[in-house]
Amino acid sequence: MATAVAGQERLSRRRQLLADGTLAGVTVVWGSSFVLVKDIVEQVAPMLWLTVRFTLGALALAFIAALAGSVPFLGFSGSRLVSLRGGMSWREMRWGAFIGLFLWAAYALQTLGLQGTSASNGGFITGLSVVLVPVFGLFILKQKPHRWAAAGVVIATLGLALLSLHVEQGISVNQGDVFVFGCAIAFAVQIVLVAHVAAWADPLRVTLVQVLTAGLLNAASALLFERPVAGLGAHIWIAAAFLGVVATALAILVQVSVQRYTTAVHTALIFTLEPVFAAAFGAWLQGDRLGPPALLGAALILAGMLVAELGPVGARFANGRRD
Repeated sequence: MATAVAGQERLSRRRQLLADGTLAGVTVVWGSSFVLVKDIVEQVAPMLWLTVRFTLGALALAFIAALAGSVPFLGFSGSRLVSLRGGMSWREMRWGAFIGLFLWAAYALQTLGLQGTSASNGGFITGLSVVLVPVFGLFILKQKPHRWAAAGVVIATLGLALLSLHVEQGISVNQGDVFVFGCAIAFAVQIVLVAHVAAWADPLRVTLVQVLTAGLLNAASALLFERPVAGLGAHIWIAAAFLGVVATALAILVQVSVQRYTTAVHTALIFTLEPVFAAAFGAWLQGDRLGPPALLGAALILAGMLVAELGPVGARFANGRRD
């Protein structure tokens, strides 16, 4: 019996490491898109851009869902995903739309906030979702974070501050910061809700509804708050196709698919790698310079992840040696 339990624990641990590694790959995609998005939002109204991005993402997911009716995809057989009409439950639709509401709120509030605050403040405050996830997880999921995960959160938050905030330029709080903090809350709730549905929901269907909901709400926001435009250039559509399909549809699908094998706190902690990769790609593609505080901050974020991932393993090894 003890051997079987130990084997199950090892299997669960391997699955979590694989899930966490996959989520780290998602942050590489998100981080690499910062340079591209920065150029695009200077040419296109933000809500219109988000509408195009999420709509193309939803279309890609709908196409994948149609194929999955007869072709296995990410482990889902045709018997489970016959068609959207026959396969999707109202429960999945309700939860997908509910999570999509917070996904839309996160992007919309971040867009509004960045118009009234600095990119450094915005990056740091958005990253504070790593602190909020354990709080929401405690109330929604009834999950108390492990002490190693909590230590990793503290270390990574300090790293975020060093990476994102330019202390030598002075730190101030303004209205834009309040909007971005709302974005951090929305992102944290989205991560926790995904953890809540991951155990029972079909990832493909829930992701489709989530992305479609965010796209529709972005479209409504664009119609209400932005001026109409004559059209979008070909380079905008190409960028939107890449970001909509890869950085939105597939990235969120991967998140929903693998988050059942890890915790919400681990997911939030891994997502703090996004500004690290954004800074790295900025330095590579645009020649941005990273000073010693930023480099130290990136190192602390990586250290926070390692503490959360390897701390329990080291503790079990030490206990085994004592025993």
